[in-house]
Amino acid sequence: MHMKCSYFIAITVVAVVCACVFITGCTEQSKPASAVNQTSPFQTANTLYSKSVDLATAGNYKDALQAADLALAQNVSTLIPTIQANRAAILVELKQYNDAITAADSSIATGGNLTVAHSIAWFEKAEALYALNLTQEARAAYANATALDPMHQNIPARFP
Repeated sequence: MHMKCSYFIAITVVAVVCACVFITGCTEQSKPASAVNQTSPFQTANTLYSKSVDLATAGNYKDALQAADLALAQNVSTLIPTIQANRAAILVELKQYNDAITAADSSIATGGNLTVAHSIAWFEKAEALYALNLTQEARAAYANATALDPMHQNIPARFP
């Protein structure tokens, strides 16, 4: 269930990123043809990120992780927090909880107004911590996710 909510939010983020790509593409029309035909690291990372979301939504987590890793390798600083939050969700599904926590922490550590990416990262970190039976830490991470996005407010109900 948490993957569906996370990916609904992630898809919204993708729509915003795609709009940015569209705007960037429109401004590139004034450049020479040779410059327009080159794919920027941002466009490549965005395409790979979108592919990872699609694959994860389809339940193909191994390939989704591979696409997310390739997106991350583009080293586009504006996309790293979103890609890492996505990776955390995929890694939770693959039961790679320690790696999920590392990915979530990477997203969370990024400054800026990244409420969606950070709320997903906190949520996925909480899921990984909960799976590792670190319930106090999980409870705190769920609280952080809820503080950023009230959609997560029912999550702590799983605790007695």
